[in-house]
Amino acid sequence: MKIRFFSAFINGQVMTKKIGVLGAGHLGKIHIQCILASDLFELTGFYDPDNETSEHVVSTFGIHRFDSDDALIEASEIVDIVTPTVSHYNCASKSLKKARHVFIEKPLTTSLEEASRLIDLAGEANVKVQVGHVERFNPAFIAAKPYLNNPLFIEAHRLGQFNPRGTDVPVILDLMIHDIDIILNVVNAGVKRIFASGVSVVSDTPDIANARVEFNNGCVANLTASRISMKNMRKTRFFQHEGYIAVDFLSKETQIIRLKDVGSSPDPMAMIIDMGPEKNRKQIWVEKPEIKSINAIKTELETFYGSIIENTEPLVSIMDGYASLELAYKIMDKIEDNLHLT
Repeated sequence: MKIRFFSAFINGQVMTKKIGVLGAGHLGKIHIQCILASDLFELTGFYDPDNETSEHVVSTFGIHRFDSDDALIEASEIVDIVTPTVSHYNCASKSLKKARHVFIEKPLTTSLEEASRLIDLAGEANVKVQVGHVERFNPAFIAAKPYLNNPLFIEAHRLGQFNPRGTDVPVILDLMIHDIDIILNVVNAGVKRIFASGVSVVSDTPDIANARVEFNNGCVANLTASRISMKNMRKTRFFQHEGYIAVDFLSKETQIIRLKDVGSSPDPMAMIIDMGPEKNRKQIWVEKPEIKSINAIKTELETFYGSIIENTEPLVSIMDGYASLELAYKIMDKIEDNLHLT
């Protein structure tokens, strides 16, 4: 995936877009900071129903607080929805009915029915919608993408220490959906079969879950997500012919491990593998591609700006958001089925 950076100056004129932020919680504040740091947007303000949160945002950033979501939508060209998932549909549908471009945090909605209605509304309004699957913009994944070539086994671990924020949804929608989006972006094939299990430990929905997803092209993805771990981990390994790619989304590091023919001048420090009679010797080649330092959230917002200015499909479209949500629900259905069997 190639990330393009856009200038607010087009043909000598400043082409900023008016953007308003719905939701000023932990992630909402980060979005506000990123928008203020960008020369592509004019921040009209924000709306959050919580007075204490809003007073803190106004005093910290010195920005306008709208009295309602309707007023913010009316004053903005782009609506950035960073509210709890349960309110995504209401906020997005209001925005789309006013023909506003919408950036909406993951997961897209709380149900496939709501997501389907948003797709229809976006089509009727002829506007752009991007879903905030931010790991697509993680510099470690961006560095790995050119090396990914038809992986046939993928192993993802996304573990987090317990935080009450996010427990309004199952861990599949809270954490695993990040890896679901990454895998669907990498594997160009339909889903053949799903096995899944999960356990509710501290909340009313699964807090730890594992899913095995088999695709029609033979690829198998094994995903584990937990929000009750002792340490944080966000690692994925992609295994393919003659090598694998390891991506650490947390530390933002990528490692490429490949087999290469030794040739006539082997590296004296390399590990040599004898492949047997009548086969070339191979050496293990380890490469760490350059990781560019970028702010993933600022970058995803700015690439959304680019899709609006250039009238192109957002890098993480509403259909991508729907596909991730659809697979997440299939995984949750399998977990529910297994619970009924015990």
